[in-house]
Amino acid sequence: MLSANIQAGSSTRRYSDYATRSWSHVLPMGNKRGMLDAIAQLAGRHDIVGLQEADPGSWRSGFTNQTHYLAERGGFDYWTHQPNRRVGQFASSANGLLSKFEPLDIAVHALPGRISGRGVLVAKFGEGDDGLTIAVAHLSLGAQSRASQLSFIAELLADTPHAVLMGDFNCTVDRPEMASLFRQTRLQPPACMVHTFPSWKPQKAIDHILVSDGLGCRDMQAFPAAFSDHLALSVELDVPPAALKR
Repeated sequence: MLSANIQAGSSTRRYSDYATRSWSHVLPMGNKRGMLDAIAQLAGRHDIVGLQEADPGSWRSGFTNQTHYLAERGGFDYWTHQPNRRVGQFASSANGLLSKFEPLDIAVHALPGRISGRGVLVAKFGEGDDGLTIAVAHLSLGAQSRASQLSFIAELLADTPHAVLMGDFNCTVDRPEMASLFRQTRLQPPACMVHTFPSWKPQKAIDHILVSDGLGCRDMQAFPAAFSDHLALSVELDVPPAALKR
């Protein structure tokens, strides 16, 4: 399993690029297609991939739905996305899911927050107690908004025995709002902190793959997602065999 904030295929290799390369976030310039091809190679080594900041087809991406593009290039039979935030007609952002297994159900939810434009995408694989629920989210920068978002997600996952919540949380797991999530669900804090931001000198563990206590989890690693400002996070999971059928 992989979680990746792909920064819409843009390149950020140092803090100064946020200013000097800001044009790449709204213009269809730079080697975005090449970046996506590199991300597709990484994604294709996994069975399920959660994406954040995937452009669903605006001007800056050359009207390419990046989740669909990565599905085709990475060898995924199933994909879905959740457009969340649009900046005029220039740029748009989405959560995405790539899977080599067929989900039984897909749901998307807008997340609460002071500024709209955040969401969580929920996919269910298998049925009953042997089912698996995968949620992909990109949380807000502000602690108060994150707290309300995590409370909303906790309600969605509270009664789910086998759940995975992955994405860009914009905070570390020791924050008070994260403790509330762990109290209300069976999700567990990761056994080790893997720093993912900034990608060129990782100092903060703000991207997470959180797993329920009934699932085995091992070999968590971070990998470059081309030249995104976040490293991608990878983990191996042991899940009920009935949950995932090709």
